[in-house]
Amino acid sequence: LRMGPWEQTAMSVDRVTRQQFLDDVTDMIGQAFLAHPLQCARCHDHKFDPIPTRDYYRIQAVFATTQFAEPDVPWLPDENRQGFDAPRKYLRERIAFFQDVLRRLDEKQERAERAWYAQRNLPYAPRSQKLKEGVPESEIAPRHVGFTAEDLGIQRIANKYLHRHRWELDRYAPIALSVYSGPTPQRRSVQSRLLIPQDLAASGTVEHTAILAGGDPFSPTLPVTPGVLSVVTGILSPRDVAARSSITSQVAGRRAEFARWLTDPTRNPITPRVLVNRLWQHHFGRGIVATANNFGTAAARPTHPQLLEYLAVELVRSGWSAKHIHRLILTSDTYCRAHRYPDSDSLRERELAEKDPLATSWARRTIRRMEAEELHDSILTVSGLLNREIGGVPVCPDINLEVAAQPRQIMGTYAPVYQPSPLPADRNRRSLYALRLRGLPDPMLEVFNQPPPDRPCEMRDSSTVAPQALTLLNSPYSYNRAAAMARHLMREVAGPDPASDREPQEVDAAIIDRAFQWALGRPASDAERQECLAHWRAMTERHRRIELSDTIPPAEVTRMFVDENTGEQFAFTEPLERNRDYVPDLRLSQTDPRWRGLADVCLVLLSSNEFVYVP
Repeated sequence: LRMGPWEQTAMSVDRVTRQQFLDDVTDMIGQAFLAHPLQCARCHDHKFDPIPTRDYYRIQAVFATTQFAEPDVPWLPDENRQGFDAPRKYLRERIAFFQDVLRRLDEKQERAERAWYAQRNLPYAPRSQKLKEGVPESEIAPRHVGFTAEDLGIQRIANKYLHRHRWELDRYAPIALSVYSGPTPQRRSVQSRLLIPQDLAASGTVEHTAILAGGDPFSPTLPVTPGVLSVVTGILSPRDVAARSSITSQVAGRRAEFARWLTDPTRNPITPRVLVNRLWQHHFGRGIVATANNFGTAAARPTHPQLLEYLAVELVRSGWSAKHIHRLILTSDTYCRAHRYPDSDSLRERELAEKDPLATSWARRTIRRMEAEELHDSILTVSGLLNREIGGVPVCPDINLEVAAQPRQIMGTYAPVYQPSPLPADRNRRSLYALRLRGLPDPMLEVFNQPPPDRPCEMRDSSTVAPQALTLLNSPYSYNRAAAMARHLMREVAGPDPASDREPQEVDAAIIDRAFQWALGRPASDAERQECLAHWRAMTERHRRIELSDTIPPAEVTRMFVDENTGEQFAFTEPLERNRDYVPDLRLSQTDPRWRGLADVCLVLLSSNEFVYVP
């Protein structure tokens, strides 16, 4: 209800913004729980499935009394509040900086105004005071007297950034992103938190949902009451339909009744099948129904209908226990199969390829590439950098420096520069805790098909394109983690004491073997070991002739903007206080050539198909 895109400004029409939310949540409910894109029925009856437009707006009516709120709530005793101090400190520092910018601009404008009045022998007073007193416009200084295009632009940026950073402080306060049931208030813009009105009855107008001609919120036609999919109730006996398909028309209680219908297998058999199909897809890369968000007429046919039925029954029988379904799948013969037959069974390989060319029979395991976040976390794990702390505030990992500083558009101006968390322990947490900005995807994750956050994704793409290999081999992100892996290996295998009974060649071979165990989960073959040792020696000699610099983000950045009032360009220098305190994972400039040579070997392992793909 609260994760979708939503923004209400003075430039927005509140009825349109409100309808965008209702359309979004209606379609999301359909795709997520019913595996039917209900958006197709917004303007007309569904072309392929028995879903009339009336059903679309009956489900939408369930959410017609849902309103946003951000109330104060107490902290829970077990909530993780560690790590609040540093982000708040940096936000307050930025707020103070932009307040100072506005103060200096106000002083400059006041000096210009005083000079304007002095030239005309007029008494000085602030513009707002003169307007209140009814002074003629000809005797009031122009609104932006003394300002250049740069001054106007910087003033706008400072005001925008101040509003944004004050709002960001709410992340570290006990505030719930919540909803309540009540009338819809009229909002021209939203500059602060949304609170639950003290008097709900007088807070707005209760929406009465109607079918909208062409989906236009200003063209209501036939009124509808809250309800569910008629095609589902059609499987019931006629006397049960009315009782089991009705949803209350009261302001409160609509979502609760709809939720009970969603999860009642005697009234709605779709939801358990949708859920177990998603769990199967999670483990095998493809669902029993390949189109996880669409079980309709135009969807893919289930490869094993009886298996889908069996898992759905098991889910309900176990009290909707997802763990039970996970356990069933992971202990099954199907999950434990290899992705190919032994070499002696090449005849069976050819036979299977002929009978099952699309690999939909589950007769053998299908290898899959790790998803973007899995790959990111696996690299951190193998390099010894992963911070396994649970919970806490969002963290900002390292991303490409050019992308971090590019002008990211927000309403009315550009957004602040992306800054990674200053401390390695924060930057190297699991992807689960990384801050995701809708307008700034992480290039490292994007190239490995991380879906955008602004629309539903029923199944991730798994492309094989050149930028993936080039990113793993050439990016500072990859090499820095390969260097950390090399450091970890040398400390564990070689140890701190250089005086050892083992020969150097024996130690190097042990390091390579351990690298294979960490990265690939198996020992190196004799040929692989020799090739890696030779590559290590060659890269060590290369690093004796070159020097590597440390990747340190800039402490400030100057960007060019265009003032919307004059159309003129101006420059603005933004201080980057987090970058100023940035602590690198390690300093490559202070490492020896042998260490960096081993890092090149580790980089090869982290870029290999055997590491990136899961058999």
